Amino acid sequence: MAKRVLIVDDEPNIVTALEFLLEKRGYEVRVAVNGEAAMAEVEAFKPDLVLLDVMMPKVSGYEVCQRMRANPQWRGIKIVMLSAKGREVEVSKGMSLGADLYVTKPFSSAELVATIDGLVSGEA
Repeated sequence: MAKRVLIVDDEPNIVTALEFLLEKRGYEVRVAVNGEAAMAEVEAFKPDLVLLDVMMPKVSGYEVCQRMRANPQWRGIKIVMLSAKGREVEVSKGMSLGADLYVTKPFSSAELVATIDGLVSGEA
């Protein structure tokens, strides 16, 4: 069964590139364009990993991360936070809320996909 990745980002260029690369690698991919939709997709899609933008409409990525970690059924889902905010305080906040990884934009899509491979296979 294909591993599932939920991309939560409101930047179409990022979503399109990551969706293409992940599907090419055999992942089942869904997309949410705001934090509210992300919560619904986590419930319905049950992803193995969530790529989560920090600055999202309606509900921030930080809040989505916090809500996911508060739900015992979702604690095993890997969370990779994506953000243009790369200061130490933002990274620390994301990690303290339960993110498995914090990646600053711009990033290499190929490197990110390789990192995702490691996270979902348990090698990272």
